[in-house]
Amino acid sequence: MAQLLFVIHFAATWYLVGLCWLVQRVQYPLMDRVGEGNFVAYEGGHVSRIGLVVAPMMLVELASGTLLLIFGGDLTRRPIFIAGMLILSVIWLSTFFIQVPLHNMLAAGFDAESHASLVRTNWIRTLGWSARGILLLWMLTEMLSFEPA
Repeated sequence: MAQLLFVIHFAATWYLVGLCWLVQRVQYPLMDRVGEGNFVAYEGGHVSRIGLVVAPMMLVELASGTLLLIFGGDLTRRPIFIAGMLILSVIWLSTFFIQVPLHNMLAAGFDAESHASLVRTNWIRTLGWSARGILLLWMLTEMLSFEPA
């Protein structure tokens, strides 16, 4: 059971790693090219569509990580897993206390300062998910007794 939960958790995290890099390097930087006349509709469409892509997997990641903390035994009581879960809490806090409010500001219309802040502060999540992905990959290689060449 713990191994299946770990695979689900690993997959959810790596899904979010890739998605966050796409948003960070492509989608957010291009927002300033939409134009003021179309920006409110664009931002509304972005938020509603990205939410359907991000939120379910964030919930899967959080739920599987929490279940692993409870039922994962020695595998997930290790400092490396705990560190990853602490990083996950930073990602959630950043999402709801920094990025969501910035998106709410942008929903009223394009603001260069809010946009720059969104791009800059989203590095918290991008690097956080990347770090989590690396930690989980490290754990997976240990689970598989993989020895790099």
